[in-house]
Amino acid sequence: MGVNIRQKPTGSGVWWVFINHRGVRKSKKIGRDKKLAKQWQKKLEAKILLGDMEMDTFNKTVPALKPYAEKWFSLPHKTGKGTMHMYKRNLELHVYPIIGNRQIDQIRRKHLKAMFEGLLVTGMAESNFQNLKSPLSRIFKSAMDDELIQVNPLQGLTHSKARTIDIKPLTEDEVFIFLDAAQGYKDGRYYPILLTLLRTGMRIGEALGLQWQDIDFVERKIKVQRHMVQNVTKPGTKNGKDRTVDMTPHLAETLRTLKREKQKEALKIGKPFCEFCFTLGDKTKPMSSHWMRVTMREILKLAELPHMRVHDLRHTYATIRLARGHNIGDVSYQMGHSSIKITFDTYTHWIPGRFSNEVDDLDLQPNATQMQPRRNGK
Repeated sequence: MGVNIRQKPTGSGVWWVFINHRGVRKSKKIGRDKKLAKQWQKKLEAKILLGDMEMDTFNKTVPALKPYAEKWFSLPHKTGKGTMHMYKRNLELHVYPIIGNRQIDQIRRKHLKAMFEGLLVTGMAESNFQNLKSPLSRIFKSAMDDELIQVNPLQGLTHSKARTIDIKPLTEDEVFIFLDAAQGYKDGRYYPILLTLLRTGMRIGEALGLQWQDIDFVERKIKVQRHMVQNVTKPGTKNGKDRTVDMTPHLAETLRTLKREKQKEALKIGKPFCEFCFTLGDKTKPMSSHWMRVTMREILKLAELPHMRVHDLRHTYATIRLARGHNIGDVSYQMGHSSIKITFDTYTHWIPGRFSNEVDDLDLQPNATQMQPRRNGK
């Protein structure tokens, strides 16, 4: 009578839990984790003691991660549809091919650690791991509630974080070549939004969600207070904080001209003036990130510049400002980073060596009017 654990076959390193309760005998394969087998033993002993043991569920089939996760995604969640769609897509691309067919109770920390470090090697950004960890952790928690697993294998997991951030910004000369090509592409339709990205460092989703009410042409300010994900407009920004960014004179004039043209076009065709700054060809709906990627690729080809992502225009804004010696705190704020540390860690290679003239000042004799010699210990 009771619960026991042992290796089967003996010496194989594979642990099983055996239970003999009320004349019924059951067994369950745990795997090569003796500690987990002991956890199962203690939990089952507690269930027997409390009279809460259901023998018919002890040997129930445990699903693999992929079908269990797909069932979990089909349930209602408080998280937004756009975010859930992104979570599901990320698991399909990066997790299912590696551990999707493994039984959920056979997934160990070592499997997850190896998966994450393998993704690092192939170039995935560490910052993107949260989009894998968040849904996985919630799926494992659901499996715990369903009594399929005893512990969340992702809880407290650490792994190597060493990586080189792949940043490929345009140089200042290349920016003007790129913008010249944008003016000649489809009558300059995409020039205003590309100029906005290069002169403000806004994220593409923030720029797509920009509305005319957000722009103060007198003060040359833009209030960033919404973003667009999967063609759905959402309030707030990535870090949840609204911010106000500065416009250059040329950007302000470009957007002012764009607004006037759209107002005239709306009157001409008898359609309502679209509240979004950057619209599709019919002038009634906001642009999408898909068309921005297509446009970016074609303009780069036209300008004979190397391939880069739309997001690299944001990197271009940062690296040019920092290379010019602009205040890193202001650059960090304008970009909407949650801390100045993120800005420094991301773009540190564009800062060293730019201020050697300031270091050289250490060799200069202090001006007598600036520093008086100390006398009598005073």
